[in-house]
Amino acid sequence: MRGGPGGGAGGGGNMMSQIQKLQEEMGKTQEALKSETVTVSVGGEAVTVVATGDQRITSITLKPEAVDPGDVEMLQDLLVAAVNEALAQSQALASKRMAALTGGLSLPGLF
Repeated sequence: MRGGPGGGAGGGGNMMSQIQKLQEEMGKTQEALKSETVTVSVGGEAVTVVATGDQRITSITLKPEAVDPGDVEMLQDLLVAAVNEALAQSQALASKRMAALTGGLSLPGLF
């Protein structure tokens, strides 16, 4: 019984080292995602939303012509559409960055 359940002498330590390195890289990637952004415009660029790679909205810009007191519902709909699309693109960006680290493996609970 040489090496135990690690698959040979030192085998378990190497895997732990690889896992630790992956965790460090994931932490760095998550930190970097805070400064990466996606920009989404809807309604002929009447509403523009910017979100970070960690799913935070950093700005919402409205063209003056989008602000019609007689049609508040349209503006609300544009805002919802823009925010939802920005968050979807932000999540896709984060998934892409994480997949680059994990080689496309689906690792539940990591991101």
